[in-house]
Amino acid sequence: MWKVYGMDCASCANTIKTALQRLPGAGDIRISVTNETLALKLDRAVTQETDIERQISQLGYRPERVDRSDPTARPTKEEPARAWWSQPKGRIALTAGLLVVLAYGASLVIPQAAYLIFIAATLIAAAPISRRAIIAARAGAPFTIEMLMTIAVIGALIIGAAEEAAIVVFLFSVGEVLEGVAASRARAGIRALANLIPQTAMLEAGGALREVPAASLAVGQIVVVRPGDRVPADGKVEEGFSSVDEAPITGESVPKAKEPGADVFAGSINQDAALRVRVEKAASDNMIARIVTLVEEAQEAQAPTERFIDRFSRVYMPFIVVLSALVAVVPPLAFGGAWDEWVYKGLTLLLIGCPCALVISVPAAIASSLSAGARHGLLIKGGVIVEKLAGIKTVALDKTGTLTEGRPEVTDVVALTGGDDALLAMAAAVEAHSNHPLAKAIVSRAAAIPANAGKREATAVRAVPGKGMEGRVGPSDVFIGAPRFAAERAELSGVEETIARLESEGKTVVVVTTDGAAQGLIALRDQPRAGAAAGIAALKDLGVGAVMLTGDNARTGAAIGQMLGLDVRAEMLPADKAEVIKTMAAEKPVAMVGDGINDAPALASAQVGIAMGSGTDVALEAADAALLKNDVSGVSQLIGLARATMANIRQNIAIALGLKALFLVTTIVGATGLWMAVIADTGGTVLVTLNALRLLGYFRTRNRETLALRQAA
Repeated sequence: MWKVYGMDCASCANTIKTALQRLPGAGDIRISVTNETLALKLDRAVTQETDIERQISQLGYRPERVDRSDPTARPTKEEPARAWWSQPKGRIALTAGLLVVLAYGASLVIPQAAYLIFIAATLIAAAPISRRAIIAARAGAPFTIEMLMTIAVIGALIIGAAEEAAIVVFLFSVGEVLEGVAASRARAGIRALANLIPQTAMLEAGGALREVPAASLAVGQIVVVRPGDRVPADGKVEEGFSSVDEAPITGESVPKAKEPGADVFAGSINQDAALRVRVEKAASDNMIARIVTLVEEAQEAQAPTERFIDRFSRVYMPFIVVLSALVAVVPPLAFGGAWDEWVYKGLTLLLIGCPCALVISVPAAIASSLSAGARHGLLIKGGVIVEKLAGIKTVALDKTGTLTEGRPEVTDVVALTGGDDALLAMAAAVEAHSNHPLAKAIVSRAAAIPANAGKREATAVRAVPGKGMEGRVGPSDVFIGAPRFAAERAELSGVEETIARLESEGKTVVVVTTDGAAQGLIALRDQPRAGAAAGIAALKDLGVGAVMLTGDNARTGAAIGQMLGLDVRAEMLPADKAEVIKTMAAEKPVAMVGDGINDAPALASAQVGIAMGSGTDVALEAADAALLKNDVSGVSQLIGLARATMANIRQNIAIALGLKALFLVTTIVGATGLWMAVIADTGGTVLVTLNALRLLGYFRTRNRETLALRQAA
């Protein structure tokens, strides 16, 4: 893979791609203008990397090899950020501008000198443009904006329009500078992601700390992350308690508490106290690297609208050249028109017809959208997915781990004798010897009991296969199990109504008995995520329906569905989920949200599969998008961003075609000339790019609107 400096627009990418396609052994060429990258498959038996680099250099760009295996790697000769006026294109624009001003000044004193200065300005500014045009034509890309500009300038000089020729190349140079600035802003988001990872890390070895390059860290090594430092690698906390700001990776604004065993991500910021972290992923495989890779691959994947416009432009460019030639030649030959007038109009039409603004209208918006999403924990795998997301009408969501936390929690404690804390302490003493999820939930809840309630110890604890746990706490024999098994040891007639009520709410009930008497009930349930209800409500506000698919029993599913306000389909196997998704997708566009291996078939069957960031690698691979924040509200954010992107694309296409249509008419009737044609082309390109860049601030605008609505309410 190469970093290609100086590639600012879709025209640049098309020129490079066309030139490389002529080289034997070069195929599967993928170019990202936003990332300034080039990747291809190469048969080294006929063409070498040096041949590729030579061809790119001849086109006027600077290639630099980078390691594709490490998405966060930086080129060895990476260009530092430079002000626009210190770059070659900026200097040419300034020179041409000064000469144009000088020419107008001279016209007031020595009119004859003004004409010569206009010619000098034209030649100085047009020379690099013409050079690129000739090189591109020799490489097999004759229909470029540079070639159209060269023809127009030469024609203008021939008919004596030196003043307008100078203004044309000056405006074109200014447009190129603005395109470069806009492109730099567009790629700043993905560059900022890669720069989140610190360059160095404090490695613990032999009882001492030493500073090493973060990229050199190996799996299993221990690093120390001091307060204020960025975490250098994905890993697990071995020692220490602190809060870590994960906003740069997940977009989550509230720092997360970290303790031994907790996961930490490279690029997150440690806040309170030092942490010892065991490295679990190499630099090329950490969360930031995966995000960068996904975004880069997504930007390389063209949306259907973009592919259509690309195909259209390949036919459109030759058509415009032929049409311009006909406009310049036919009226003088067939109808006796003035040659200078119709040649002028033909040259103007040639510049107006350049499709730069149209070609860049889609990729600029898609790139901005993907970058904005990635910075807020929303990963989208390409423009195709953006278009599909915008049309989603129904969202199907898995329950466990997606709508719920994925682990049971104690919701109710009903003590029949004594207090709730005493009942919990007794149950926890026995359940502490079990690894069952329900047992862990009871022990976790008991850990919050005030110290004065007393901690109990159990002896002779054993599991009763398929029924529950039993042991001795103090002088009493304790059994904990489901109601039907507890009924074999104690009378439950007095609590049957309470058990039925709790179970109707989708909760799992266990009964605690001692010496043949019921002591109380403990109810547990996998609780909905904090933002699940708000996320479902946000989908409904967008006019999107929601349905929950779960393998749980119908009673539990109905209880969760009622709490969140969505339809439920329960007792479903993975294959059943996939079939339901296929049926729904045949009626209207549907997205599937899940987090586990069992969700992978359904994710793949939907028009758009969305994986929760806490899910398995299988789910992430099968999905088309991912929510790194593990927040269901991210689904509505994805759809909202996609709809805003498609609206932006429609605006861009309207700007590009509207300007061309307007200036086409004014040119034919003689109301506008060459310099207005350049405004129609380069100005349109700049407008389209700037409009696309608005998507980078989508979430800031959305947050302000949400805040305003809350204040109004």
